[in-house]
Amino acid sequence: MISIIIPTLNGGELFGEVLKSIVSQDLSEKYELLVYDSSSTDDTAARAEAFGAEVIRVRREDFDHGGTRSMAAKKAAGDILVFMTQDAVISEPGALSALIAPLLKKDSPVDVTYGRQLPAQGATLAAAHLRLFNYPELTLQRSYEDRGKYGLKTVFVSNSFAAYKKAKLAAIGYFQNNLIFGEDTCAVGRLLLHGSAILYVAEATVYHSHNYTLLQEFKRHFDIGVLHSTEKWLLKEYGRAEGHGASYVQSALSCFLNNKAWSLLPDLIIRCGVKYLGYNLGRKYRYLPALVRPQLSMHHAWWQK
Repeated sequence: MISIIIPTLNGGELFGEVLKSIVSQDLSEKYELLVYDSSSTDDTAARAEAFGAEVIRVRREDFDHGGTRSMAAKKAAGDILVFMTQDAVISEPGALSALIAPLLKKDSPVDVTYGRQLPAQGATLAAAHLRLFNYPELTLQRSYEDRGKYGLKTVFVSNSFAAYKKAKLAAIGYFQNNLIFGEDTCAVGRLLLHGSAILYVAEATVYHSHNYTLLQEFKRHFDIGVLHSTEKWLLKEYGRAEGHGASYVQSALSCFLNNKAWSLLPDLIIRCGVKYLGYNLGRKYRYLPALVRPQLSMHHAWWQK
């Protein structure tokens, strides 16, 4: 039994495409679809129910990246839990089977898998490159012993398209509550500490990307900095993030030059600077005035908790 879990908030027409991509999957296993809707004001809940989903409504102010997903995981009947987001469209009928197949193998240390995210239609060059940088073409397995080689990348994962063995997730208490975001990364960090392995499945693909503005890039990386400040154990166990930032800058510059995107280079350079500034301010958020912190963040509601 597979449980597919999606938190939603005003998913719109794109969520309809996500639902279509789910029901078109070639799955030999039975599955249930659980949608946890944060009081949408559009037809998100009705769309989900039309595709056979069980919709559980939660108050918007009660949504928590970890807590809501934990609530869903506990309710789920599946032995394997697939987490998605409302804007990740599965690319082909065999993608979901490819994602969960490693979790069905006996005597395998792999307890978590995540798929490859391809640039969505209309993705900017910056957005497309970020997806290709974070989600390469080669499948890769990682464990705690690999932290010296991959550093913080060892625990890289995305609940936009990821699958977990429910029993293993339950053993670590599911997802952590009250995180600004990054519940998936923290869960994988704890799973690897307990002997699990994570597998990046390049053959399991979804279309998912964001054309962030410069302000959104700042806020996104401010929140990453906040996460790394509040969850210091992640960096202590797996290493710092700065090295990956330098690799990204080199890769992005090469991509833009190879594409002869000369006119976009100033934006890229500013974008990299904005990310760096946002991350470092996030790491030091405790020194900022309390009234300022929510204004610098993508997750305003978290600061009210």
